[in-house]
Amino acid sequence: MATRARDGGHGRPPCPAWPFDRCAASPLRRRTGQATSGKDAELSAAVDLLALAQLAGDLARAAGDHLLGYKEQQGSESDLAASAETKSSRTDLVTAADRASEQLIVDRLRELRPDDAILAEERGGLPGASGLTWVIDPLDGTTNFLYDFPAFAVSIACEDAEGSIVGVVHDPLRAETFRAARGLGAWLGNRRLVIGPGPQTSEALIGTGFAYGAERRALQASLLLRVLPSVRDIRRAGAAALDLCWVAAGRLDAFYEGGLQPWDHAAGALVVREAGGTVDFVDGLLPAVATIVAGPASLCSDLRRLLSAAGGSDGA
Repeated sequence: MATRARDGGHGRPPCPAWPFDRCAASPLRRRTGQATSGKDAELSAAVDLLALAQLAGDLARAAGDHLLGYKEQQGSESDLAASAETKSSRTDLVTAADRASEQLIVDRLRELRPDDAILAEERGGLPGASGLTWVIDPLDGTTNFLYDFPAFAVSIACEDAEGSIVGVVHDPLRAETFRAARGLGAWLGNRRLVIGPGPQTSEALIGTGFAYGAERRALQASLLLRVLPSVRDIRRAGAAALDLCWVAAGRLDAFYEGGLQPWDHAAGALVVREAGGTVDFVDGLLPAVATIVAGPASLCSDLRRLLSAAGGSDGA
């Protein structure tokens, strides 16, 4: 089993406790071509990141408001279901709400950040020249949205060549916005999120999720049968971006799932890392796809070993 870590090892900023809104509005924001050095350069770069986080948060909340408005307009679950189409399988759904949410975000980014690339779940990739890419899941938890199950979110990340530099996950039903910026911490509203050492595996509440295809689901079910007796319990909410943020907020002790797409984890994984947790991508548990494992470092290590034994891997 091969384990790959991403986006780790970044230093802390000179002012780690600043609220996001205050930093994003700072007059010290770096301008294109403005020379800075030393502490001023570090501060300016930090404010740039927080300005991107502010933009992502504004877009995620606007898209979340749009999703709630769409539900009100449709009136019933049957009306919502009438707008649904299938994608990769009969259980992989997309609705007009997904597309409208994505359009809102993409249009605004094209207006405000025309040189940035975009990777969005429904429309795919749009090129850019800035070296930054926005990774968008306009509605994480589409099936939950259709069934009025209270777990869906808007997820927006901004990446450079090394991975996510900004991540925002907005839960419109709870009016909760999780935000993180590389090296600047993770936040729920104005509360900084910090992941502790975590419990023993036998006392851990573990989140997971399942793929859309029947064959991969069967393999994931076999893993679950081996994991479940060894932990406190399992939760399956059906929205990976929220699951990752709930790890950062202490609502889950750890999370694992195989076969996620970049837009499923780009924002939430950064929230976990910036809260002090570990995020690994483990190869070999399921054919042709990696399995994300997120949580406190020691618990993730134990969970990887447990999953490796359940999947028949070599445990490396």
